[in-house]
Amino acid sequence: MTLGMIWTIILRFAIQDISVEETSAKEGLLLWCQRKTAPYKNVNIQNFHISWKDGLGFCALIHRHRPELIDYGKLRKDDPLTNLNTAFDVAEKYLDIPKMLDAEDIVGTARPDEKAIMTYVSSFYHAFSGAQKAETAANRICKVLAVNQENEQLMEDYEKLASDLLEWIRRTIPWLENRAPENTMQAMQQKLEDFRDYRRLHKPPKVQEKCQLEINFNTLQTKLRLSNRPAFMPSEGRMVSDINNAWGCLEQAEKGYEEWLLNEIRRLERLDHLAEKFRQKASIHEAWTDGKEAMLQQKDYETATLSEIKALLKKHEAFESDLAAHQDRVEQIAAIAQELNELDYYDSPSVNARCQKICDQWDNLGALTQKRREALERTEKLLETIDQLYLEYAKRAAPFNNWMEGAMEDLQDTFIVHTIEEIQGLTTAHEQFKATLPDADKERLAILGIHNEVSKIVQTYHVNMAGTNPYTTITPQEINGKWDHVRQLVPRRDQALTEEHARQQHNERLRKQFGAQANVIGPWIQTKMEEIGRISIEMHGTLEDQLSHLRQYEKSIINYKPKIDQLEGDHQLIQEALIFDNKHTNYTMEHIRVGWEQLLTTIARTINEVENQILTRDAKGISQEQMNEFRASFNHFDRDHSGTLGPEEFKACLISLGYDIANDPQKKTGMMDTDDFRACLISMGYNMGEAEFARIMSIVDPNRLGVVTFQAFIDFMSRETADTDTADQVMASFKILAGDKNYITVDELRRELPPDQAEYCIARMAPYTGPDAVPGALDYMSFSTALYGESDL
Repeated sequence: MTLGMIWTIILRFAIQDISVEETSAKEGLLLWCQRKTAPYKNVNIQNFHISWKDGLGFCALIHRHRPELIDYGKLRKDDPLTNLNTAFDVAEKYLDIPKMLDAEDIVGTARPDEKAIMTYVSSFYHAFSGAQKAETAANRICKVLAVNQENEQLMEDYEKLASDLLEWIRRTIPWLENRAPENTMQAMQQKLEDFRDYRRLHKPPKVQEKCQLEINFNTLQTKLRLSNRPAFMPSEGRMVSDINNAWGCLEQAEKGYEEWLLNEIRRLERLDHLAEKFRQKASIHEAWTDGKEAMLQQKDYETATLSEIKALLKKHEAFESDLAAHQDRVEQIAAIAQELNELDYYDSPSVNARCQKICDQWDNLGALTQKRREALERTEKLLETIDQLYLEYAKRAAPFNNWMEGAMEDLQDTFIVHTIEEIQGLTTAHEQFKATLPDADKERLAILGIHNEVSKIVQTYHVNMAGTNPYTTITPQEINGKWDHVRQLVPRRDQALTEEHARQQHNERLRKQFGAQANVIGPWIQTKMEEIGRISIEMHGTLEDQLSHLRQYEKSIINYKPKIDQLEGDHQLIQEALIFDNKHTNYTMEHIRVGWEQLLTTIARTINEVENQILTRDAKGISQEQMNEFRASFNHFDRDHSGTLGPEEFKACLISLGYDIANDPQKKTGMMDTDDFRACLISMGYNMGEAEFARIMSIVDPNRLGVVTFQAFIDFMSRETADTDTADQVMASFKILAGDKNYITVDELRRELPPDQAEYCIARMAPYTGPDAVPGALDYMSFSTALYGESDL
């Protein structure tokens, strides 16, 4: 029975006795009185006779609806006459309720007349019925505004988080794109360490923020759909896709930066090696050329005897042989300088200056050598004798000396290798060199034998040679000294090669250790991705079961993090050892990092999707059986298991659920039996109406991506089958508060709504401009439509 029916019966009480519905009418009116007076002290309405004798019940009814008319706090239970007269006078003066009762009669009667009090109380019900409607309308409006305010706060939070994340990406990318090279290996290694700190410390929290941002966005969209609000469109440049694009640019820059760092370290390592090699060869050459220009510029042949001139000529021939032997070293020095220039060595100017000085000096030596030869040849006719033994000694000693110097260079030469095969190649070459030492020793003894024979001839024939070879400065002592040095350098070279071989074996162990772990972690990540995908499309148990299962997966994934950290540690050891390739695995650390981040994001996103499905199910009253039915239909047409449906797949899915689009755009038929479904398909020619289907696609795919997710599918099906607040309902509620006017005033809003929600409406309502407008009138109609996205707020 409605309150209106109760009021009709109550009015009849004043005229005649009623017995048929008297009991239910009395109970309805009594219940209304109890609910309205429940908060008031000393008021306990149990009947329509003695419960009203103290007058507080009448005063409580008036104060509840018009608190400004009675100061309830000053009333006393022991003063019933004052209470009753106050209530009767106020009711007559302000509520147009005539005095039907006498205060003295009520106080003086043990049991006041029940029907008389009921009739009088019914007058209060009639007077306040409008307030009841206003209260109901105000409650509806408050509910709608609260949803809107909460959604606006969520939007502000999303915008701030998106802005902060984009700003961090904007600041980080220029740092990753900075390719300014450093001059030293130490500086570049510091850059590499800074990059490792970024990967270990700075990026992981941002990965979590990005994942949380997507979850917040999906949750907000779900709440907007459930409250029948338009979808949230972030400000320009802050869409989830914009953040994903910026994140992709960040990772691309990050990959390029790491590759550049490693290549630059290789380049600097090569440069340091070449620079040291240049300095060694240049120093050896400069030591050899020291004094050569002065020697070539001597005029000793001008006062020499004939025999001395011939000796000078032979000596000059030996020098030219030695000079030619050094030509290769000069070319090597120039080639190394050229390579340092091509590799952009930071100290190229000093290298070029030193190289140019060597080349200029070499050219000058050539010119001086040619000039001296010409001078000696002019006097060659005067030379008739020559000491062949000295000449032979000089000719054999010079190349042998040059060979020993080259051997010492090679034995002291630094090397760079990256594999065991390369160090084995150097070891083989060194063993081959050692095999030539016996023959070299024979040549040394032969040269020394020539010198000894010369000494015997000089002593025998008393040649005025002062015991020296006029054709060469290479002495037997020098040959023996260099030979001893060569013999000392051989075991040192053996030790250096052995140590490098051990280092390469250690590097190979690092490769195998990393490869063994990566070959386990990589497939594990892929398997977990596939398992999560299967859970998200299977229908084993309730959504809560799926959520519990997914959270267990999330826990197992998080517990796997130490293995990723261990692999990162092995990767750092590999980088510190300057290892650049690994034949034991196809997985790089970058592959593992990307796969791990995708796995964390996927499990978090999948859990959020199931939570949203639970939120949708509970808010829309969808049963578990309906949810399973929706999931079964969706999975049936999701043949590629991508988690989405194409337009044609989605259309077929709707038809399978009995959604008749072709005949009535607004019709929601629920499930059909077999005959109805067959008739529906035949009537549609197995094809839905294009206009209606386009309307549905605009709802489930607002971004026009060409696919429908399961969440969008559930939102659509639940919205099409559930009742929600509408703009018309909110408009009708405002009309009640406005007293059936086409506009509402500020005072009415502040009187009927809580302060914060009243001010929310006042700040956003446009002025009313209709013909019946009054000063300060506000347009609640356009405000109501704007709440649901049908106009601009």
